[in-house]
Amino acid sequence: MTRSMVACCAVAAAALISGCTSASDTPSDPAAGSITVFAAASLKSVFTEIGEQFETDNPGTAVEFSFAGSSDLVTQLSQGADADVFASADTRNMDKAVAAGLVEGGPVNFATNTLTIAVAPGNPKGIKSFADLAKPGTSVVVCAPPVPCGGATEKIEKATGVTLSPVSEETSVTDVLGKVTSGQADAGVVYVTDAAGAGDKVTSVPFPEADQAVNTYPIAVLEQSAHSELAHRFVDLVTGEAGQKALAKAGFAKP
Repeated sequence: MTRSMVACCAVAAAALISGCTSASDTPSDPAAGSITVFAAASLKSVFTEIGEQFETDNPGTAVEFSFAGSSDLVTQLSQGADADVFASADTRNMDKAVAAGLVEGGPVNFATNTLTIAVAPGNPKGIKSFADLAKPGTSVVVCAPPVPCGGATEKIEKATGVTLSPVSEETSVTDVLGKVTSGQADAGVVYVTDAAGAGDKVTSVPFPEADQAVNTYPIAVLEQSAHSELAHRFVDLVTGEAGQKALAKAGFAKP
């Protein structure tokens, strides 16, 4: 056999060995991949920030979010929507997810939030209290009762004896805020975090009765998650020091 023939055989052998090595033989990186997080609308800003941090801490990963009212998210999950993590704005909707067998293990409470009144900049209607929302000629927007912010609003109505007559009931707190910032309503009952995030687009009118309807936010990995390890890492980030700092900066309180 000539030297050139030996070289050709060596090349062929190397190619054969390479070809026999499949992708499955290559060690996979458990940190790579993507997860989908279903989260309450009021978490949009801070979770987007936390998601960016997660991707930085875990190169090769991606976090996709679906933000909506917690009750809508539970309905979507119950109907088979694909997600890895669920973060609710109240324990009631998380309990529904647990009862439906959607949650892996147990939820973890990671924040609390309270309501405030959002009005146009400068408060042209002179709203000073929750009772002022019931005055004739004041157009008020609230969350629908199944939504956490709507449930909290109902608690305050019962506690104060004040019955509101909203011009609309929205499916998420961000929609309520949008009605105020667009001038479609004089006032809206929203979370303090949403009012703060709107900056100078609204004026916040705090009221003491809000302390009687504090919402606790739980988060959980979903049973159907195809990326359980990454999902748990995301939950750990939210509940850990970095996530808690981001939440506090956004105006959330500890659970």
